[in-house]
Amino acid sequence: MRTPVFIFSILSVAFIAAIGCSPAAPPTASEKVLTDSNQSLNEDKWVLQAGDLQSYKGDAQWKVEKHTLRGGKQDGVEIIEVDNGTLQFRVIPTRGMGILDVNLGDVRLGWDSPIKEVVHPKFINLESRGGLGWIEGFNEWMARCGLEYAGHPGKDEFITNTGAKGEMDLTLHGKISNIPASEVIVTVDEKAPHTIRVRGRVDERVFFGPKLELWTEISTKPGSNSFTISDTLTNRGSEPQEFMLIYHANYGSPLLQKGAKLVAAAERVAPFNDHAAKAVSQWDTYAAPKSGFVEEVYQIFPYADKSGRTTIQLQNAKGDRGVSMNWSLKELPYLTQWKNTVAKTDGYVTGLEPGTSFPHNRKWERAKGRVSKLDPDQSRSFSITFGIQTTKTEVDTVAKEIDALRANRKTKVDEKPESDPFPKPE
Repeated sequence: MRTPVFIFSILSVAFIAAIGCSPAAPPTASEKVLTDSNQSLNEDKWVLQAGDLQSYKGDAQWKVEKHTLRGGKQDGVEIIEVDNGTLQFRVIPTRGMGILDVNLGDVRLGWDSPIKEVVHPKFINLESRGGLGWIEGFNEWMARCGLEYAGHPGKDEFITNTGAKGEMDLTLHGKISNIPASEVIVTVDEKAPHTIRVRGRVDERVFFGPKLELWTEISTKPGSNSFTISDTLTNRGSEPQEFMLIYHANYGSPLLQKGAKLVAAAERVAPFNDHAAKAVSQWDTYAAPKSGFVEEVYQIFPYADKSGRTTIQLQNAKGDRGVSMNWSLKELPYLTQWKNTVAKTDGYVTGLEPGTSFPHNRKWERAKGRVSKLDPDQSRSFSITFGIQTTKTEVDTVAKEIDALRANRKTKVDEKPESDPFPKPE
């Protein structure tokens, strides 16, 4: 497969969890611990740049900087900005190590949310607005949904500390994107190619509940047009634990516009609800911004190639800019498409979201057999490769690869949502 102009991947390294610690820094690396809750340590401001590393002899003038935002609801939010001399990205340790945006020339991965500040979790009440409080801080390019549960709010059963069945209120998309990282470490390899790494640990732990640990590493090489995110999800409890994980990647301008298109090798497309069913025949195309538009969500079951992977692409109307996503269906078997083509001031955006499930309430997804489980000390691996295409030739090349993956197989488009596993009595 032709390598796109810009690629990065979300990966998991299982051995990290097996030894029960963070990813080890390379033996010849300069390391800086920025946050460590065990030591009550947190660096408010910090900078490292190319001239500070004596062994670095390259041309790219890279820089890593940590600062803390002040004022309003962003007060206290920590940001780590990485500029490798070619591309820039911003990581938010305070918000579950999510990624605010990525920039490469005139191409941006991100969107124009009506939420202009990077909201600190302390100002988020997940239970507000009927369990929709998550959206009060939603403006990242990539936010994880999970980990104990993801999807829509609602009721679900659980086992209480007495061993009895209880009922709990699930809030939208879970807690992980509103949990600050407990450890954050930056390392730069002393030897070429001098890889820059930002690592963080986010815990979702509850007494008489889940004990889930997420380690992530974001890395890039000076002067390169790529970076890598490495995730490890581990159950640190002594009992099996359910989990749900959706990678909520969000795209606005310049990619999303009237006539933009989702290119996918889809085996089946199903509307999420009756409202989405009305427009299911246009699931793969996007409209111009429209005030009052009601979101449309589609459940996509992709085809896989011989290696078990699939590729999708969002391309602009001219077909000269695009972003592609490639991942293993064994790891993330489902794709959610969220179309929210509202007025620009209200958040014109689409979400393309590989996941272990669709974003129904956990009770619904469990009944459909789509809620995963980790045994004690078990880890799961996830990998997504993203590519940015900056010319028509590059966009066409990826689109042809997706067409080859489709291999003349048809897409079944359901006219109605999938059946309710809990039908109400008539």
